Amino acid sequence: MEMTDISRNLENHISHLLTLFPVVMLVGARQTGKTTLSRMGRAEWHYFDLENATDYDFISRDYDFFFQEYPNHIIFDEAQELPELFRQLRGVIDTNRKQTGRFILTGSSSPELLEQASDSLAGRIAIVEIGTLKMNEYRQQALPPIYQIFEQVLSADSLDYIKSLDCPIDDVIPYFLRGGYPEPTLTDDDYAYNIWMENYYRTYVNRDVKKLFPRLDAIRYRRFVAMLSSLSGTIINKAQLGRSVDVSEVTIRDYLDIADKTFFWRTIPSYETTKSKSTVKMPKGIVRDSGINHYLTGIHSREILVRSAQVGHNFESFIIEEIIKGIQASKVTRWDYYYYRTKNGAEIDLILEGSFGLLPIEIKFGQKTTLKQLVSLQQFVKRHDLPFGIVVNNSTEVRRLSEEIIQVPAGCL
Repeated sequence: MEMTDISRNLENHISHLLTLFPVVMLVGARQTGKTTLSRMGRAEWHYFDLENATDYDFISRDYDFFFQEYPNHIIFDEAQELPELFRQLRGVIDTNRKQTGRFILTGSSSPELLEQASDSLAGRIAIVEIGTLKMNEYRQQALPPIYQIFEQVLSADSLDYIKSLDCPIDDVIPYFLRGGYPEPTLTDDDYAYNIWMENYYRTYVNRDVKKLFPRLDAIRYRRFVAMLSSLSGTIINKAQLGRSVDVSEVTIRDYLDIADKTFFWRTIPSYETTKSKSTVKMPKGIVRDSGINHYLTGIHSREILVRSAQVGHNFESFIIEEIIKGIQASKVTRWDYYYYRTKNGAEIDLILEGSFGLLPIEIKFGQKTTLKQLVSLQQFVKRHDLPFGIVVNNSTEVRRLSEEIIQVPAGCL
């Protein structure tokens, strides 16, 4: 299957946003399919690649001339290469403020990019984050129906709805192992997959990050990223990590910020509530793509994966990303994610909060999960008077484990 043939969950969402805003910007890591997605169904739109010197010069030489020739239906790829473009776009848009669907921008790995877009184009731009492929996209199936529960307030009816679901995927481990970067994932050749990953990682550290942060010590940052990949799904002790990489705690904070803003790492804040005074306040983090995570930790086969000491944490990271990508593709607008841990060891892997209410989710790699393993989840549901909590695992059927806890196989996500 060609990358250009893959339909994505966010296609309709982007098209809808273009009816509401003059500009839509797609952001995300390199090679997640932003360019393909921006051009999908827009054959008549003009495409300019700002990493191409000819396109860059043509646009930047004379903005007035350029926008006179191309007033609408333009895709600017890698917009972070031309920061001045944002200011120019503002003037062009404001000459006809009510006209929507004029420009699509894509941008990767640039903390300044979002700042420029927000400052220059506030109220004129919608920003959409494009992640790696979700399992259903890889299989070219519709977004799983479970995400519809977030479109209204969670209740006992939501529980009945989940109970009625069939799971489209029997075995999620192949997707978990290889991750979701479209190009390598769509090849059956393991050698080609590994070569792609190696080059991607090298480009990320030596080119993308170096370009954004020229004074960065690339060797130390590479060592940091390799260590970080073995800590996915855990609370990060900055002092300890600093000692391992031989840099200060302040530098580790900067490195974490870089990894987060370049879409390699996702920081998950702690859920703090007045109902529990003893919550741990340090953030947790995950490597966003399980494929690059496994590549960096030397996990290259199913057997090595299932026997790995990290499999539980890595699976938790994978499922959290799948859920986040699923909600991003639904009609939910106001929501956020957290994790929960108390000083006496009670822990919940993911807490979702939004207009739908509060939903705690525990993630287990095994096929069978007992209620004894879910004490924290049960207590959280009771303490916050919630309709239910979910445990995601590798089981084969949706099943109620108790009055307020429902088991959802990973294949339903």
